[in-house]
Amino acid sequence: MRRVDHEVTDPVKIREIITACTCCRIGLCDNGQAYIVPLNFGFVEKHGHYTLYFHSAKEGRKIDLLRKTDRVSFEMDTGYELVTGERACNYSARYQCIMGTGTVTMLEDPAEKMEGLTAIMNHAAGRKAWQFDSAVMERTCVVRLEVEELTCKVRT
Repeated sequence: MRRVDHEVTDPVKIREIITACTCCRIGLCDNGQAYIVPLNFGFVEKHGHYTLYFHSAKEGRKIDLLRKTDRVSFEMDTGYELVTGERACNYSARYQCIMGTGTVTMLEDPAEKMEGLTAIMNHAAGRKAWQFDSAVMERTCVVRLEVEELTCKVRT
């Protein structure tokens, strides 16, 4: 990271920022072109390692690309605020962001899918106890992203 004065390495602060984010964008490559998709997400953190979860229909461009490669990049941000100035060059922004890379797996096991959907709902609604309709689970794709590299940046 070029601006180490903006880098965050404190695991507690990183978790706070991830918790505050409501959208995670995954970056894929489609025949040499960047393809970025905004997604609802959930996460689990164990011993400083993050696992992100997403849900989707079982078909579409995103799923086709995920079937071609298991490597993705991701970005999430929160707290954006424009900082104004007298001149254009004095404008700036406050923000908090997380970026990284990892490998994805499309889950087939019902217990793993339920774990992922529970993480998504816990993140979205702050509750872990959910019942999932088996017919809906059958037609829902749940994707697990094992984070391999993560950076966190805050500008205040």
